[in-house]
Amino acid sequence: MWRQGQNLLRRASSRRLQLQHRPQITDVRKLITGAASSPSLSIWRRKKEMGKEGLMVAKELKRLQCHPLRFERFMKTNVSRLLKSDLVAVLVEFQRQNLVSLSMKLYEVVRKETWYRPDMFFYRDMLMMLARNKSVEEARTVWDDLKKEGVLFDQHTFGDLMRAFLDSGLPDEAMRIYDEMRSSPDRPLSLPFRVMLKGLIPYPEFREKVKDDFLELFPDMFVYDPPEDEDDDGQWRLESEEE
Repeated sequence: MWRQGQNLLRRASSRRLQLQHRPQITDVRKLITGAASSPSLSIWRRKKEMGKEGLMVAKELKRLQCHPLRFERFMKTNVSRLLKSDLVAVLVEFQRQNLVSLSMKLYEVVRKETWYRPDMFFYRDMLMMLARNKSVEEARTVWDDLKKEGVLFDQHTFGDLMRAFLDSGLPDEAMRIYDEMRSSPDRPLSLPFRVMLKGLIPYPEFREKVKDDFLELFPDMFVYDPPEDEDDDGQWRLESEEE
């Protein structure tokens, strides 16, 4: 009887310890829910629908470009009153139309709004548009702004930006972004390096630098150097696309 009593006490004590160390179910649910919902969808990734006020403002801004005084007056009296959704939609439309000057004007307005928060996609879209239009000075201004605000790009976005500048024949700017990617705290991925290696074929000096970095980071991977013969170059491009 005495032994049975001891066994019961041991079991009760063990059960109590298990309950003390078991994580609360409510805490686990809270952790999972928080991890899933904390990064809210960026407004720059949502579908942009322009209202009547936004359409009117966009049309008038394009008409007043050649009249600086009237343009600035309209910016202060009308653009500043736009709803957030309309302001975002007008900027996106100007970017789509490759209207660099107007996009930069709206870019500055957005950054002064009370609802503005630094956003990777906001800066990515601006830089992609500026790359398409070979607007180097404006691109460097935007880059300085995002650095001041502490915005960090992921590795895939770095790859998209480098490709955009290379496609526009701006290897120097692509290399500047490449250097920023190399100093990024994120774990390096092979894809952005392959983007650079392919886009830098006409620029062998730049390509050698990227190739050396690539092989240092990914020693088990292989870099195929295209043949110098022009006839073989088409085959190189075909093989690269198939990969």
